Amino acid sequence: MARLQQTLSNVSEESGHDNGRVGIVGGSVAYPNQPALVGRAALRTGSDHVRAFVAEPIYEIVASHAPNLLVDHHGHEEFYDGAIDRTLEVADWADAFVIGPGLADADPDAVREAVDRIEGPLVVDALAIEPALEADLSNAVLTPSGSEDAPIYEAYGSLETFSEETGAVVILTGDVDEIVAEGVRIENETGTSAMTVAGTGDTMAGIIASLLGQGMKRREAAELGAWVLGKTGELATAEYGPGVVATDVIERIPNTIR
Repeated sequence: MARLQQTLSNVSEESGHDNGRVGIVGGSVAYPNQPALVGRAALRTGSDHVRAFVAEPIYEIVASHAPNLLVDHHGHEEFYDGAIDRTLEVADWADAFVIGPGLADADPDAVREAVDRIEGPLVVDALAIEPALEADLSNAVLTPSGSEDAPIYEAYGSLETFSEETGAVVILTGDVDEIVAEGVRIENETGTSAMTVAGTGDTMAGIIASLLGQGMKRREAAELGAWVLGKTGELATAEYGPGVVATDVIERIPNTIR
C-alpha cells in the first residue's frame, strides 16, 4: 500500500511534463460509447493525447463525446483485416494502446493479428480477450470482467497459470478487483459495491493505459490503476450513492491523484 501511494505521488509530481499518448481501438454500433469512456479516463489520469480509431458508423458519436479526444475511422462497419495497418500506425504513435472495449462483431483473426503485432504496452479488454489468447501477450495487461475470463480458464485452467505461461498481467474486475501477475493473485483494497456499474471496466482500461503510457511497468500500473479506480469510485459513491455512473467516476480521477 505504501509503495502504491508513493507511486501515485510520483505521478502527481510529474504532471505537466510529457505524460504520454494513448491509442484506442474499440466500439461498435451496439457499444458506441466505450472508446470515448476509455479516452476520457486516460485523459483524466494525465495522458497528453488520446486517439481513438473506430468504425465509420460510430465516428460522429465518439468524436462528439469530448473535444479533447482525437478520433479517426477506418470506413468499415466493424474491425476487419483492412484496419490492421492503420491500427499499427496509431500504436506506433502511442506510448500505450487499448484494444477491445465494445469491439463487437470484429473479425477475430484481425484482432489476433493486431494484438500480435503491437509492440508497445497494451491493454486487451472485453471482446478482444478471446481472440488475443492466440497472440503474443508478453506486453499486455488483460482487463476481463464478468464472464470475459472464461476463455482464459478454458485454455489455461487458471489465471495464475495463464500469467506464468504468457507473461501477461490480468486485472479481474468485479465486486473486488484482483490482479494476477507472475502466478500471484492479490486483491485490491479500494472500491464500493457500486463499481459494478456499466462503464467502469472501460474506465479501468483508460486509467491503466494512461499509467503505462507514462512509463510504469505493467504490474505496477495494474495495481495502481485498480487502486485509483476503487478510490475514485469511493469519492463518486459518497456523493451519488447507488446512482453513481461511470462518468461520475471519471471526472473524479484527478481528485484521487491529487
